[in-house]
Parts: sequence; C-alpha cells; structure tokens
Amino acid sequence: MVYHFKIHAEDSGFWAECLELTGCSTQGDTREQLVTNAEEALNLYLEEAEDSLVVHPLPRSIQGEDVIEVPVDPHLALSVVLRRLRTERHFTQKEVADRLGMKSTFSYQRLERRSNPSLSTLKKLKEVFPDLSLDYVLRE
Repeated sequence: MVYHFKIHAEDSGFWAECLELTGCSTQGDTREQLVTNAEEALNLYLEEAEDSLVVHPLPRSIQGEDVIEVPVDPHLALSVVLRRLRTERHFTQKEVADRLGMKSTFSYQRLERRSNPSLSTLKKLKEVFPDLSLDYVLRE
C-alpha cells in the first residue's frame, strides 16, 4: 500500500506533505533523506495508539509533478485496511473476532495493530472480508 507525498523544495532543503493524510509531513536536507523520512513519518502517523478510534482514509491514485509514492510497512498496511473494512461494515471488533473463531477480542485487536498473521488467519480474514486485497496491502 502506498500513500502519496508532494515534495516542496526550499533554499535550506526539502519538505513533503502526504496528500491523503492531513497533518502527515516531514522534511530533509536532501531529496534522498526526505524520502527516507517520509517513510518513517507515514508509518508513525498510521500506527495508532491502542485506545484510538481514528480510521484513516485509504490511499488514492494520485499523479503529478513532484509527487512520490511512499510505501507503508506491510504489517501496518494490513492493520489500516482491516480497521477500514470493519468500520465500513459497522462490525465491532468482538463481532469480527467471533466470525474468525478467535477466543478473545484481544486476538483480533492485535490484527488492527502491527501484526504478522498466519496463512490460516489470512484465509479466515478473506472469508469475513471477501474484498480484502492482499495485493493492495503488499503493494510497494
């Protein structure tokens, strides 16, 4: 999954803002440093506190001059997509945990954090959320 940053050049270096996520921005002395900082800033921005109720917008297809694609860590990308799919369907975390056959809601909540699910869990997720695209999640 990739988000898009617009790069701005200044006399003292560069700064960039994520076009899909208000308030996600970074800077760097060089363009290379800026790209590295954009990846870090994006992942930190998307990694929510445990008690957060924020559901981030998914990336759009954006092209333009000085617009770069910045990949999301795949473990975090899955979490963002799962939270979005769950809320769009008006499911609670407990309802999804039950549909997945999990013993506790906490087990599902970990998936909405940074996670590395097993293939069997991914298969169950696909059954609960048929439109879950792993190609989308893993796109870099």
